[in-house]
Amino acid sequence: MSQEIRLFQQARDTMMKSDETAAPVVVIGAGLGGLTVALQLAATRPVMVLAKRGLTEGATAWAQGGIVGVLGSDDSVESHVRDTQEAGGGIVDEHTARYIAEHSAQAVQWLVDAGVSFSPDPDGPLGLHLTREGGHAVRRIAHAADATGKAIHDALLAQARANPRIRLLERWMAVDLITSRHLKREESPRCYGVYALDMDRGRVETLPAAAVVLATGGVGKVYRYTSNPDTATGDGIAMAWRAGCRVGNMEFIQFHPTCLYHPQERSFLITEALRGEGGHLKLPDGTRFMSAHDERMELAPRDIVARAIDFEMKKHGLDHVWLDATHLGEAFLKEHFPTIHARCLQLGIDIARQPIPVVPAAHYTCGGVVTDLDGRTDLPGLFAVGETTYTGLHGANRLASNSLLECVVLGRSCAKAIEAQAQRALPALPSWDESQVEDADEQVVISHNWDELRLLMWNYVGIVRTTKRLERALHRIKLLREETQDYYANFRVNRDLLELRNLVLCAELIVESALRRHESRGLHYSRDFPDALPVSFPTVLTRRARSGAVER
Repeated sequence: MSQEIRLFQQARDTMMKSDETAAPVVVIGAGLGGLTVALQLAATRPVMVLAKRGLTEGATAWAQGGIVGVLGSDDSVESHVRDTQEAGGGIVDEHTARYIAEHSAQAVQWLVDAGVSFSPDPDGPLGLHLTREGGHAVRRIAHAADATGKAIHDALLAQARANPRIRLLERWMAVDLITSRHLKREESPRCYGVYALDMDRGRVETLPAAAVVLATGGVGKVYRYTSNPDTATGDGIAMAWRAGCRVGNMEFIQFHPTCLYHPQERSFLITEALRGEGGHLKLPDGTRFMSAHDERMELAPRDIVARAIDFEMKKHGLDHVWLDATHLGEAFLKEHFPTIHARCLQLGIDIARQPIPVVPAAHYTCGGVVTDLDGRTDLPGLFAVGETTYTGLHGANRLASNSLLECVVLGRSCAKAIEAQAQRALPALPSWDESQVEDADEQVVISHNWDELRLLMWNYVGIVRTTKRLERALHRIKLLREETQDYYANFRVNRDLLELRNLVLCAELIVESALRRHESRGLHYSRDFPDALPVSFPTVLTRRARSGAVER
């Protein structure tokens, strides 16, 4: 047993024996959102951070492009808000976009102070080199070459490891939130903690919490092709929904236009910044095609570029298109895109001399758990930050590099909100009950349903949708949910089962949200409703309003 686990068990046992001992804040997820909350809180509260795989295996470390900062003399909050709204297809919450833009410079400065090694420019704002990405009017993206997420995550994780008030636990996966329902108390619903699976011991533990923060990322693994890591299984969204929280805009799944098309690297992203610096999208005969789809060409927002590539692939019967950056020169590519250059070279692609084969892939979840700007959900005691959430910032399509910014700005405000709430004694929480289950006799049900779900979502709920496809998908997803829930009710849990359970539920939320939007807007494009409505609103689902998804 590791020293970290022994310390955790001692702390937990002490908390459960004494109402006078302050319970920790439990943060589920060790990416940028979760670490921001943990580091901000650690000055006043004990914090426990759960990572269901390794601490470095989340989506943050995979982010290549950068983080938005309204820093330059040619930039303004108004310009950033305008770009965010335009990319978001008319349903961005302006108050949210303005709040985050106004705090963007502070967020970048906080990261600089934390030791993040951004690419320098002696003449740039804060001494930083700023790049430009699709949908942005000016250069406003602070970056660390083409591995910004890793530079940010490495710096914050080092600080978290060194902080004695932060306990980092690897291979711990949240199963479900502990709410008033588990206590069978007559009171307004509230979150008291979380059941979490310690995968090394195969046991589900009861974790009391002064507050629970969901920072589990998005749902990319619900699709067959995705740029996301294996951790992106919608855990936080599914847990919050089961606990009674609303979810919003789940139909808006962003497909990144340029994921490397290669049998050995199905999840390797080719950053937006490569197009921002002048890369050209081409057909096999060398013809550039973006001018036929948008006057901004390769700098159009991601939804437009992804649909354009999808259209050209289907029109010409292609497996992929080409992203050509050879004209930028080898020295420039090695300096600004060293990770992409090196990885492609390992795979036999010299991007300085030949174009890169690319294909769209599920990349970012623009919807999620409904929260305010302090991360509060509908359930007192439960907070959420990052890609797990719907705050109104992204609308129908996320503007490039707004995601890391949202994590920092709202992660810091979430921590302040938790600090401000009165500490309260926790009741004794019930232990996880395994008395009616047994060890699974076979895992083939899980693997088969997982494969079927991801293929179903890719074929029927992808970049271009129809009502008939969505209805067929929903019918099969409900059957998969019933099969998965039956398996969950009868056998001991493991990570694969829990992830499938969460993905099936998130798939159902995506499809039901898509069926409610009778128009094409942003990332949701329907052949049956190809035009945008004059006035549109976010899609917000509540559990009471849905007849088929309540687990009995």
